[in-house]
Amino acid sequence: MFACCGSFYRGTPHVPTLIALFAVLVAWPQAGGADDVAEAVQLVRSRSNSSDISQTLPRLSTRFASADASEAIDFQRHVVPLMGRLGCNGRACHGSFQGRGGFALSLFGYDFAGDHKALMEEHTGRVDLDEIDESLILAKPIDADMHEGGKRMDRDSWQYRVLRQWVAQKAPFDASQIESIAKLEVSPSTLVFDAASKTQSLTAIAHWSDGTKEDVTDLCRFSSNDDAIAAIDENGRVTSGVRGATHVVVSYDNAVVPVPVIRPVVVAEPLSAPPVSGHAIDQIVVDHLNGLGITPSTLCSDSEFIRRASLDITGTLPSPEDVRRFVADDAANKREEWVDQMLDSPGYAAWWATRLSDWTGNSAAQLNNALPIRNAASRLWYHWLRVRLEDNVPYDEIVEGMVSAASRDGDESYTEYCENMTLACKPGGEEAFAQRDGMPLYWARRNFAKPEDRAIGFAYTFLGIRIECAQCHKHPFDRWSKNGFEEFAKLFEGISARSNDVAPDSTQERDALLKKITGGKKLRGGDLRRKIYDAARDGKTVPFPELVFKNRAYQAKRQQQRKKGADPTPPPMGQILGESELTRLDQDPRNDLMAWLRDPTNPYFARAIVNRVWANYFGIGIVSPTDDMNLANPPSNAALLDHLTETFIVSGYDLKELSRSIVLTDTYQRSTEPNESNVDDRVHFSRHVPRRLPAEVIHDAVLLATESSSTAQKVRDEFQGMAIAGTSSSNRNNSSRFALEVFGQSIRESNCDCDRSDEPSLLQSIYLRNDFDIYRQLSDKNSWVTQACSTLGYDRNTDIETQRVTAEIKRLDAVRKQMVGRIERFKQLPESAQLRQRQRIQSDYQRMVKRFAPLDIRVPSLRKLLADPQGWTIEPPEPKQSAQDEIRDLASVVEDAYLRTLSRFPDEDELEISVGYIQDSEDKATGLESLMWALVNTKEFIITH
Repeated sequence: MFACCGSFYRGTPHVPTLIALFAVLVAWPQAGGADDVAEAVQLVRSRSNSSDISQTLPRLSTRFASADASEAIDFQRHVVPLMGRLGCNGRACHGSFQGRGGFALSLFGYDFAGDHKALMEEHTGRVDLDEIDESLILAKPIDADMHEGGKRMDRDSWQYRVLRQWVAQKAPFDASQIESIAKLEVSPSTLVFDAASKTQSLTAIAHWSDGTKEDVTDLCRFSSNDDAIAAIDENGRVTSGVRGATHVVVSYDNAVVPVPVIRPVVVAEPLSAPPVSGHAIDQIVVDHLNGLGITPSTLCSDSEFIRRASLDITGTLPSPEDVRRFVADDAANKREEWVDQMLDSPGYAAWWATRLSDWTGNSAAQLNNALPIRNAASRLWYHWLRVRLEDNVPYDEIVEGMVSAASRDGDESYTEYCENMTLACKPGGEEAFAQRDGMPLYWARRNFAKPEDRAIGFAYTFLGIRIECAQCHKHPFDRWSKNGFEEFAKLFEGISARSNDVAPDSTQERDALLKKITGGKKLRGGDLRRKIYDAARDGKTVPFPELVFKNRAYQAKRQQQRKKGADPTPPPMGQILGESELTRLDQDPRNDLMAWLRDPTNPYFARAIVNRVWANYFGIGIVSPTDDMNLANPPSNAALLDHLTETFIVSGYDLKELSRSIVLTDTYQRSTEPNESNVDDRVHFSRHVPRRLPAEVIHDAVLLATESSSTAQKVRDEFQGMAIAGTSSSNRNNSSRFALEVFGQSIRESNCDCDRSDEPSLLQSIYLRNDFDIYRQLSDKNSWVTQACSTLGYDRNTDIETQRVTAEIKRLDAVRKQMVGRIERFKQLPESAQLRQRQRIQSDYQRMVKRFAPLDIRVPSLRKLLADPQGWTIEPPEPKQSAQDEIRDLASVVEDAYLRTLSRFPDEDELEISVGYIQDSEDKATGLESLMWALVNTKEFIITH
């Protein structure tokens, strides 16, 4: 016993150690003697607090450095983490789903009871309490030939001694005594390196809920989020690499701790930093950049700003007239006024309804059978969101309208509900649906059929986290356990929005409506659906499903107990993710879920939407990916995310104010032009990083650029044909749907942000260069090219006729030359021969005159031709304008083309080349088509700048 306690510390005794020793001595007899040291230590823990045991236990490698070490070993604190360090419970070994060699452990070892049971299973020899050294847990890892996983430790290693000591203690574990780790303290808390190949070791101290502390560095798992900047080995030693910032991650038990690692940028000559604005966001970002040695870029130009802000806020290109006015405006507050104008425009609500439709899973395919009227559900969902964004309804209220939605409004009867929904589903009825309090379609998706699917989707949408890993095992990068996931999924078991669900008090009314539709016939399945579809098409009221909550299993059990007169079973309970309190499941838990989301201390709800909104404006979130806010994926600027979240909550979840506060910062308005310090920065917001526009925005940009000004303005006002005002690619014509698919529109199969793609592809280039849809928009009668031709004094149809006339004149000139040659030969004939040939020359002349007549070209008389055949030439048409005037007009048209595509004026070279090309083209229309085609196919057109 004294040997055991003596191994805690070597050296001079001190009071905390003596207190601990005394406590063990007191507890030892109560635990049954020396045969159960672990139970004695457990009693010590139960009587200890932070003031009793304040000293940190050294590492196991220190305590078990000698062969005579014999202290009590804890299964949760020591054995399971050690097996993790040895690789036993990894994916490639016994932690795989099928296990290895007939032996399976929980992945990453967080199912303590299950792992202990697997180790102690009879007749397996994994733990042999009689022949300790014959235990396979000891014998296999020290023998490479015997162990398929190879040699993992030596017989005289501290790891072997720890495992052997635990087996010698009779391999104790009490599932009822599983502890929670209060904190994993890692030091240094931040690592800063001044050169490459420098090293620094981390130390990890576990603080347990009973007040004990232990150095667990030997038992942690270590990883790096960027090995190029900071590599870390299995012992926690960090080695610096290239310049930049990242995190190394330390994992132990249920704790995951990211540690910032910085190697500041160093430039040859000091850079002149732009002045820091008074905006809190700018100050936070610049402070962060200063720590990284990065100087931010200067501000962007006015033309860059108006294009960037318009596309990001409304998903729409600014009109060329707006760009001209904005660039010419000298007002100091013009950027602020433009942002306010964009936030108040219909485009803001249209674009952000599309973004929220992505995040909330508004998929026509998944809503196929949600309503009895085809192709209505996704459209209604979109408009419900758009109206609320237009009215700037607080974000938490928008979410409440989905999470806590009821199908019927107020005291609306079931029949009234069906009448109103039948009208709402008709084209043009979207506004009526948008006025309804709730939007229960969120729960009606086909991919929300199971409680587990709803739990995963809910976490993606409203929390920005991925918890699907916890379905099978403890989340490798977060604190979510399999048990925690199961408890969370229970909350969604009773929610049902199937096509045949109605509230109990609605059954009779529903049956009455069905009877009217079917004529009393008993129809089922497809036959019944077709009848309902036909009735709705004819304007008849049809029955609609309702969202209901019904814990069927529990209610059936209670009903049986009432019949038998037995005591009622307590209601089933579920647990909100990460919370300690349980939630009753005999009643709808959605209000509890909403209250938890709204709680200002909720670590995910507000942060998730703030991070997504930020990513819309910068192309990357403060946490990236935006739906993976796990402990091992910390924000690139934690102070920035904290500030945005706090101000968003204080603002009352005001989405417009959030966008306004971001867009009016210098951080957002940075130029794309890098300097020496930030040329490699893509995640710290020191400059604007160009990115490809979203699919819907590209589709609409091509439309607005190629349409005439009047048509484009009509499109802007009414959103007719615009992708940002649509709900799903499936509701569009084939050409639009193809374009959106090519550019990666969100498929909304899940709530994962990865459903949208911004990756470039060859097919995208082929579409813009060679698709018939592009050529059709360039040559359409309402196109910008037709408008530009008119501006230049050309009607496209007249211009085509002019081309035909010009070509005919060329052919007639050949006829003229032929006639002149004949006359010359005629004049050289003797007089007698001329008399014989005169009638023939007259006939040739008459035929020539008939060919010239349709073009109204004057032909000299035959007498004049005979007198002077070379004096006749066909004069070209008089030019409509002088060459100088034509160049001026062409320059104006070229400027308009650049403004409507790139939102800037062309430089001198671009202007000269473009004007020259149009002049050298076969005709003006062809030249203008080629100019617009070339601009749409520039990288500058499809990226932000």
